[in-house]
Amino acid sequence: MGLQNIVDRVLLKLVRNHEESDFLRRRFQKLYDIEIGAYSYGAFDRWRIAPGTRIGRYCSFAGSVMVISTNHPMQALSTHPIFYLKSRGVIPENRVVGRPTVIEDDVWIGHQAIITPGCKRIGRGAVIGAGAIVTRDVAPYAIVAGNPAKLIRHRFSPEVIEALERTRWWELDRAGLARACAAVPEFAHEPTVENAAAFERAVAAG
Repeated sequence: MGLQNIVDRVLLKLVRNHEESDFLRRRFQKLYDIEIGAYSYGAFDRWRIAPGTRIGRYCSFAGSVMVISTNHPMQALSTHPIFYLKSRGVIPENRVVGRPTVIEDDVWIGHQAIITPGCKRIGRGAVIGAGAIVTRDVAPYAIVAGNPAKLIRHRFSPEVIEALERTRWWELDRAGLARACAAVPEFAHEPTVENAAAFERAVAAG
């Protein structure tokens, strides 16, 4: 186990509140090119989350989620990394470069789910079921499950989704969210077009 990996494991134990740790976010962006938005948790693991991954705010990752950004090239002589990674000493330059996977705000990804290189964007508010193998992009507020993952349903009606998007609640910090939810408590438990509008007004009122 490398020294850096040991340091990461120790830090993750020492830093109790991963959801709000700016230190961990800066470290993972600087060392591993993994962006993790405020209040998101479960993604501080460079062995499970591919470099270049962009994760929004308020995301929930189970501890066994995998995000994979590249595949072994099947059209090459061999699928072994010696033929596509410069660091292995055979080829002069890397031949496989993955595009970053973007996971927007408020995404919940269940245990043992695998996000494959075929998926480059998971939309805001989506839910990925436990054990899902995600091979393509996931629409906002979609619930997907299975192998390969398929749409089960959307979390809300199109009208409610539109109302939720107008609130931009995910941009609030904990204190702002607490104030607005105290003013419109039903919005947090069962959002509707009407209470979303009331929430929006509460945010504007401060």
